Amino acid sequence: MERRGSVVEPQSGLPSPSPLDPLLGPDSHMDVQGYKWVRWRVWLCRLAAVLSLGLLLIVFHWCPRFGVLARCCSCPLALADILLLRDSFGQHHVVEVLTEEVEEGSLESLGELEDTEWRDTVQLCNEEKMLLRYYMFEGLRFIWLDTKGAFCRVSVLNEDWTCKDLYGFQKGLSHLKQSLRRRVYGPNLIDVPVKPYMKLLFEEVLNPFYVFQLFSITLWLIDDYIVYAICIFVISMLSVCISLYEIRKQSVTLRNMAQFVTNVTIRRDSGAEECVSSVDLVPGDCLIIPQEGLLLPCDAALLAGECLVNESMLTGESVPVLKTPLPAGEGKYSAETERRHTLFCGTQLIQAKGGRPGGSGAVAVVTSTGFFTAKGNLVSSILYPQPTNFRFYQDAAKFLLILGFVALIGTIYSFVALWKANVTWVELVIRSLDIVTIAVPPALPAAITTGTIYAQRRLKSQGIFCISPPRINICGKVSVFCFDKTGTLTEEGLDVWGVMEGGPGGFAELVPDPRLLPPGHMLSGLACCHTVTLLRDQPLGDPLELKMVESTGWTLQEPEGDGKTLDEEFGGHKVLAVMRHPAQGTSTNEALAIVQRFPFSSAMQRMSVVTVTRGGRSALAFIKGSPEMVASLCKAETVPAQFSSKLRNFSSEGLRVLALAYKPLDKNTDLRTIERGEVEKDMQFLGLLMMKNLVKPESAKVINILRLAHLRSVMVTGDNILTAVSVAKSCGMVGSDEKVIFVNATPHTAQSMPTLTFNLEDAGHTHSSIEVVTQGLYQGGFGYHLAISGKSFAALCDHFPDYLPKVLVRTAVFARMSPDQKTQLMKELQKLNYRVGMCGDGANDCGALRAADVGVSLSEAEASVASPFTSKTDNISCVPLLIREGRCSLITSFSLFRYMSLYSLIQFCSILILYTVKTTMADLQFLVCDIFLVTVLAIMMGRGGPSKELHSRRPAASLLTLPVLGSLFIHTCMIILGQLAALFITTSQDWYIPLNSTVYGTANLPNMEDTVVFSLSGYQYIVMAVVVTKGYPHKKPLYHNVIFLCLLFVLFALMTWLVLYPGSFVRQQLKLYDISDMGFKLLLVAVAALNFLICFVVEVLIDVGILNCLRLLRGRRQSKKQYKRLDILLSNSPSWPPLNQPLFPTDHTVIYLR
Repeated sequence: MERRGSVVEPQSGLPSPSPLDPLLGPDSHMDVQGYKWVRWRVWLCRLAAVLSLGLLLIVFHWCPRFGVLARCCSCPLALADILLLRDSFGQHHVVEVLTEEVEEGSLESLGELEDTEWRDTVQLCNEEKMLLRYYMFEGLRFIWLDTKGAFCRVSVLNEDWTCKDLYGFQKGLSHLKQSLRRRVYGPNLIDVPVKPYMKLLFEEVLNPFYVFQLFSITLWLIDDYIVYAICIFVISMLSVCISLYEIRKQSVTLRNMAQFVTNVTIRRDSGAEECVSSVDLVPGDCLIIPQEGLLLPCDAALLAGECLVNESMLTGESVPVLKTPLPAGEGKYSAETERRHTLFCGTQLIQAKGGRPGGSGAVAVVTSTGFFTAKGNLVSSILYPQPTNFRFYQDAAKFLLILGFVALIGTIYSFVALWKANVTWVELVIRSLDIVTIAVPPALPAAITTGTIYAQRRLKSQGIFCISPPRINICGKVSVFCFDKTGTLTEEGLDVWGVMEGGPGGFAELVPDPRLLPPGHMLSGLACCHTVTLLRDQPLGDPLELKMVESTGWTLQEPEGDGKTLDEEFGGHKVLAVMRHPAQGTSTNEALAIVQRFPFSSAMQRMSVVTVTRGGRSALAFIKGSPEMVASLCKAETVPAQFSSKLRNFSSEGLRVLALAYKPLDKNTDLRTIERGEVEKDMQFLGLLMMKNLVKPESAKVINILRLAHLRSVMVTGDNILTAVSVAKSCGMVGSDEKVIFVNATPHTAQSMPTLTFNLEDAGHTHSSIEVVTQGLYQGGFGYHLAISGKSFAALCDHFPDYLPKVLVRTAVFARMSPDQKTQLMKELQKLNYRVGMCGDGANDCGALRAADVGVSLSEAEASVASPFTSKTDNISCVPLLIREGRCSLITSFSLFRYMSLYSLIQFCSILILYTVKTTMADLQFLVCDIFLVTVLAIMMGRGGPSKELHSRRPAASLLTLPVLGSLFIHTCMIILGQLAALFITTSQDWYIPLNSTVYGTANLPNMEDTVVFSLSGYQYIVMAVVVTKGYPHKKPLYHNVIFLCLLFVLFALMTWLVLYPGSFVRQQLKLYDISDMGFKLLLVAVAALNFLICFVVEVLIDVGILNCLRLLRGRRQSKKQYKRLDILLSNSPSWPPLNQPLFPTDHTVIYLR
């Protein structure tokens, strides 16, 4: 048997973790290794832990993998006690295999169809007890399946449920079946762990930062730096307490948001209804939903009735959604494809109706519980975020290793210097180790987050909420921003612009107001083809449908009580809603009852309804959706010949165009169970509905700001491609002097090969004029953008992968994109090394918002889990603000990183110089430098806000670059020269008194050498705070940070006072030598001023690129970013894109990247 396996995920799986975002689930495949405890190894490790004073246990805590390898031996997964998991990010996790007894004979009660699969989950133990083996990882339960030879997510047990199977659960589960399922699936809880304070304290103290602090404090106490050690200990404890409070507070807040327990009503197999706790719900339970609705504690498929649901917590979409019953059929159930029939955990059911006797309530079947629900997986993404692949954070860790190497050199140097001074072995070890605590600043990782914290507060004050603070810095590196169209770039509401009826004879005249339409199927279709519902007599639904229904003048009526009155009025059919014409009385204006709804689906691009007339005399089906989709479902002879030209004209004007069609149905058909596929075929074309969707006034301004900042803007929409291009021109994504080229890719069919063509926007060109335009295009006479539809995008990905990168680099409009395609687009752009931003209004954009590096949801919710950022403003003006804050935060993080590094290097140099002359700094001198100078400056340095302009040059993200390392090296040299200059000037004075060479360290205090080095280093801490604080172009100038500026003046005055007139009390406490020569003291201040001047000038020269001349020695290199290399190659290519030339997959006219 294999000792290594993988966590198997079903390929077709249960619903995606979220209805909109398959990214949020755990890794699809994890490498799993099984281990068993070895008793003698365990006892040996315990002995080693005692002998090492617990150090071994700390190492095991930091690296659990070592703990497993030391105490266990490898074994088959089926026998393992401990599992070592390695996820797709290369991180290791250790989990314990748990077991649970299952009663003998209980499996048979699950039924013959399920018996094999369920029996597979348990193992016989001692021929009497049956054991279920499982483990928990990030809230999810993984069970052992013997036939698969692997641990699988427990959801694999119901992955093959069909819609028909779900209807089979409508009769309910028995107590025995539910009890067994509860043991296998576990409790229905999204349990966010809230650790007790003692455990949090233990984990926090064992953080490498605090372990290093503890080591340092112990060292200082041994070295008699008692006051300093006590102060650092108090500050560290205060920091720990604040950290514990914040962690606990966040955990409690998340738990209150995530964990929800209520009482619900379920149906038993006996037909009785029973009130149970939501914790006991299992997949397969039949859930009874009351008329007044409830906050749903699980994912469920709606089987009977209709529910009005507020999904804003999950999607950020504030408009309630009408959910309709799941169509019965043999197809496999998936929450992703059946979103409009699925009720998601954490959503608020506002109203339920039509599903139970008396016309109230609804019936649903539980499909997922706990962390397997939509809400559970979104909470999991917050609890266990994916590692941030950002170079700044990676380089920060690498730079700490560089400082560690510097510390090693310093330790060796100090060891030699102290050895020559004949100090004791204890003193030698303590002093050498002390260098390590100085050279490697343990507070560095914490300090660089200061800028992010300030940025998060500023964003919150402006209505932008963030649930992932590390992404703020990533905002500063965004290179392309994608925007949804409707509700993001354009207004949410639409106004009816006109209606045009059409048929075999062509299109009729445009009717500006639907009320002016003659009575007929077109008017009836506009009035009935929607999912608008009533809540407290107020119509509620999609803004587009509300406007459409309002424009007809018809009124909506819904059944009251048991609804039998309306059912009888319409021939005994179960009525969902009735649409009544305002001028009833004639046969042409009679009311229509909606008896079946098939809700709108982004993937299907349509919706449909089934209606009956009074008395049930006739039945009609209406369909509404994208014109291309509706036309494809109509009989060809009913679609006007001018369909394509009319659609092109209206779409080019930026109008939102919908098509309607209808067909009569056999009135004897069971209209409640008729399948969608049967309804939506062989339709008869009715006409087009045009709606005006105005571009928001802020959109063009923001796009222009991004364009001036050389940030690429892209539109990603589900709307028609011509409408999208028109909006792109209106908001400035496509300039007035730029051409649009349409990318058309067709998939492989039985009759034809896949093809790819590039066509100019204006099809009216003659052949000769196209040649002229093409020549001008290739010669750079015209700028151009590509536009592509979702179908072409899919064909391009499948059949022309070599062309995909080039198309992505040049495309400004992606139209008719499904939610999955939007998510895929984000990933493809990231493969080209773009840092991708995405701005949408929730709902269909959720997957893309989570997949992008920076996702911004425009929502009224204060903070939704739909995306990392949520903006309360209903327009895209938040995007430049977010980028500016990101750049400011990134620059601040750079400044703080360099300052903390230079602080360590200043003190490192000071100590090595003083060690060389057989002395060191006093206890309180360390305290003044570390607390009153460096800590206060570092905290205030991060307060500077972003500049008002978005500059065309993005800030760097790498710390290990020539400007950063070069400036640190030069400044360190200036620091050393400054301190040595002060020391040599002192020793050259006539009144200089040499040190007592018979004693060492603090016994030599006070002395002249320590006094001048401390004084100059104090100035250097202040000087470097000014030098490394960046302003233009991404931050406001230094003088805008008033508190920091005032602090600089105060600290400068304090240091000058300590140098010139310290006073006897202060001098004694700080152990400063009383130098009476005022001229010398002023010379010392002058040396500090010169040090500042030189460092400031050097920094300015580095900023303007003086070090770039060194790059000329190695020659010019290509950019590491693939999209930049592609852009250069395409700009220089005289033959791309090849207009009006069909390309085939066998063609190899490809631009390759070296």
